[in-house]
Formats: sequence, structure tokens, C-alpha cells
Amino acid sequence: MHADIFLDSNICLYIFDDTHPKFAKAKELLESRPTISTQVILENVNVCLKKLKSERAFAVAHARSLQSACIVKTVSTETMTLALKVFEKYGYSIFDSLIIAAALEAGCHTLYTEDMQHGQVIEGTLKITNPFL
Repeated sequence: MHADIFLDSNICLYIFDDTHPKFAKAKELLESRPTISTQVILENVNVCLKKLKSERAFAVAHARSLQSACIVKTVSTETMTLALKVFEKYGYSIFDSLIIAAALEAGCHTLYTEDMQHGQVIEGTLKITNPFL
């Protein structure tokens, strides 16, 4: 179990194509029972529908798969309050700040993402890491 790692939305999407160069690492991370947030699940559903043009049933099955494979941190009012602090202090987009806030609240030490500053440490406890470098 890897409750101390948090996955951003993009990492969860590489599991659809086993020929993609990022598939193996994404699969390994998902099999380690990482933490994700409700935001990550819903962003994955949105990408399935909008970008991948998947059927609703596929998007829902993917969401349920993420729910069972991962520890899910619910985004709360407190998470949004922390996200606003992260947004102001670190300059990330509000949605990236919400991911960071959820990871901080969950007590994670590593946030795996391709979309943020690799190597940056947030609040002295959460390291942003691009797992594909």
C-alpha cells in the first residue's frame, strides 16, 4: 500500500494504451494503491468523454476502477480553503492547487504529475515529481 503518494489526473489516463511509453509506469503507480481525489476521478471521466470520445459506460467503469484501486480523498470546503492558500502562495492554477491541497490533507509526501514543477517541495512536506523523467 502506498497511501503516501498522490496521483494527478493525467497519470491515471495512460493505462488505456499498453503500447504507450508511459503505460508501464502509470500501471505500476496505480497498482501501488495510491491516493487520488474526487477531482481526479471526475477529471478522468471528463477526459474519457470529451477527448477520448468514450461511451458513458466506459467512463463510469473507469471511474469505478479508480475508486476501487485507490484511496480516495474527498474534496471538502476545507480542501478548497487550503487550495486558495496554495494558489496565492505558489502561483499554480486553481485546479492544480486543489490537487496539491488534497495531497497535503491526505498526508502524502509525493505528488506524481507531469503538469507542475518537478522537484518543488510544497509546505515542506509534499514533493512534486514527474514519474516519467
